[in-house]
Amino acid sequence: MFKSVLNYFQKSFERKKARRVVQEYEPRIDRFRLKDGEIEFANWKNPLVEQIVITQGMVDFFGKFIQPGDLVVDIGANIGDTTVPMALAAGKSGTTLGFDPNPFVFKILKINAKLNETKHNIVPLPYAISVNEEEFYYVSEEASFGNGAISPTKEAGRFKFTYPEKIKGINLKKFLEENYPAQIDKLSFIKIDTEGYDKEIIKSIPDLIEKYKPVIVAESYGKSSAEDKTDLFNCISKLGYDLFYFKDFDVNTSSAEIRDSTDLISYKKTINFCAMPKGRKF
Repeated sequence: MFKSVLNYFQKSFERKKARRVVQEYEPRIDRFRLKDGEIEFANWKNPLVEQIVITQGMVDFFGKFIQPGDLVVDIGANIGDTTVPMALAAGKSGTTLGFDPNPFVFKILKINAKLNETKHNIVPLPYAISVNEEEFYYVSEEASFGNGAISPTKEAGRFKFTYPEKIKGINLKKFLEENYPAQIDKLSFIKIDTEGYDKEIIKSIPDLIEKYKPVIVAESYGKSSAEDKTDLFNCISKLGYDLFYFKDFDVNTSSAEIRDSTDLISYKKTINFCAMPKGRKF
């Protein structure tokens, strides 16, 4: 009993410290058994973040949309919790680009890109996605930088902590055309998770989406206004896509079609949705 109480208070202290004191947290290498053998994954020992478990169901979820040899893009890759199963679906012959401008999580993402190199091809990239090439500050509500946002200035409202060095924003279409001209025709899948900035990402790449028609997985941020959610729905649907809510990154996840903007507004919490080119089923 005493030991469990002591453990509770210790974890509580660690969480409070992580919210207030900027410090580095080390990775921990975990191992998960999948149908094609064991993989390694670097979890982040930040007490404020959930520890990731990679499952076969996650790999099979992405395998519904990604074929071996495809070019796939993870925007807001974090430590690689979706990047890795996406990359396993694309295989060693594919290319998986993991973008994240957060310098703290990017260190862990780079480790995950190096693990299991015989099974996939992950390219970690420390950039934000923007309309034009420009520079930003990375800001966070808590000192551990478990998540956050980009800002043109150091003063960013509710975000109390600012990484001192600027990070770079790039235009995704231009980047792919210049760096992956031989693979861009195989662009099949884009995942976006940028803390409410997903709509702006989509608005920055309409020509890329219209030309290659990748499946898009993104978030509808719970705190967004009804107007913003309507704008999000419209900016995707007008590109020729149908939207589907899904609960989890698992092949057996529950799902429901989002028929119009009022359906999207009805979800009060942050949700995942999948945008499918018209004619394709989720």
